[in-house]
Amino acid sequence: MFSIDTHYINGRQVAASGNEWLTLDDPATGQPTTRLRLGTGDELNQAVAAAKAVLPMARYSQLEERATWLERLAAAVDRHLEEMIDVTVAEYGGPITGVRQRIGYASAAIRSNIDTLRRFAFTERRGQAEVQYLGLGVAGLITPWNSSIGFICSKLATALAAGCPVVVKPSELSARQNQLIAQVIDEAQLPAGLFNMVQGTGETVGKALVAHPDIAKISFTGSTGTGRYIQREGAATLKRVTLELGGKSPNILLPDADFEAALPLALAIAFNNSGQACLAGTRLLVPRERLAEAEHGLVKALAQYPVGNPSDPAVYIGPMVSAVQYRRVQGYIARGIDSGARLVAGGLGNPEGLEAGYFVRPTIFSNVSNDMVIARDEIFGPVLSVLPYDSVEEAVAIANDTDYGLHAYVSGGEPQAREVANRLLAGRVCINGLSHEPQAPFGGFGQSGIGREFGVEGLRAYMEPRVLL
Repeated sequence: MFSIDTHYINGRQVAASGNEWLTLDDPATGQPTTRLRLGTGDELNQAVAAAKAVLPMARYSQLEERATWLERLAAAVDRHLEEMIDVTVAEYGGPITGVRQRIGYASAAIRSNIDTLRRFAFTERRGQAEVQYLGLGVAGLITPWNSSIGFICSKLATALAAGCPVVVKPSELSARQNQLIAQVIDEAQLPAGLFNMVQGTGETVGKALVAHPDIAKISFTGSTGTGRYIQREGAATLKRVTLELGGKSPNILLPDADFEAALPLALAIAFNNSGQACLAGTRLLVPRERLAEAEHGLVKALAQYPVGNPSDPAVYIGPMVSAVQYRRVQGYIARGIDSGARLVAGGLGNPEGLEAGYFVRPTIFSNVSNDMVIARDEIFGPVLSVLPYDSVEEAVAIANDTDYGLHAYVSGGEPQAREVANRLLAGRVCINGLSHEPQAPFGGFGQSGIGREFGVEGLRAYMEPRVLL
């Protein structure tokens, strides 16, 4: 049993003072593996005070000094890649091949911020005025459990590039990953106080962070409900917020789409990170006349995405992160069956031979209508809904008929695929593939969030303009 009872504050590990412990299970076995002593409001206050003390230094630091911080951070991350991969697979249950890719994104995000930092005009002339961009202040970073190390690294790198010290409240479900990345960041030898981390619950540490008057900005990735709370409560101190929230991403297969390629890709997009991904394309829109062909092709392609031991490189779908998440996904599968959707593959219960852990049977529903709950709610598990359409116009209307707007996908021939992509209300649209560009902004329309991360837009979100005349 791993035991974690420290927080990272002001450049060192500080003994936790709280009396409440959280026990975490191995999602592949359901057996307890980790005990975390949860942080308190007192420790959060210590972390904010440490960050506030170095704010003047950070805000007025030279750009090359910030670049040096980020270069040392990236190098430290690179040195510990394999260790971070192993811990993530063991604690989170993410399949190792996908985890390796996401941990690689952490280092790439840091280096992308170095490029952005060096290209950004921190001072510019506008008529008679000189416009300067200064770091907002101490930033509170709240990160989710589905890619803890990646989110911590990308948010921290952007904040440091802007000259903002940070206090991180990571998901308590990622305790070992969080402890490890704190040790890696310590190895980068950043000035004490620039990076602080308190592990605790949202109810205690998260709420205290959002309410704290010395926190100027909150950057949050997680559920839409929590995002609403942050925006509402942060308004009391006029906090700036960046909220990257939920999604229910459409994936449109146009009438001329090559189903041999598009259907396996659709499963890869839907079941990415075991379906525990905000950008998962879980609404697959297909021409009604090709619905039977799509169902047959999806069932056939499902064999390419096996569920099983996450340490096996051949496995694409691992367990859900916790018993709570497992029950949530099972509940949605039951509601899909009860709604009258046609169950094409999967269903309730665990896959055969995987009864011990929090494994879900990869599930495909067909003949789904867009008003069904499985087509409206973010399930966050390996559940795909197939929705038929009668015209491309209808497909676009169905795709945009959602509370969300984070990501979307289109497969088909040019120029129609690009024309359809131009009509989709989503922060990112992938055409005939799945790709990522760290220099481009990431965020969503509607209830998928406010603001953007990555690139120039992400950097500017941590700064305020000051005008000299």
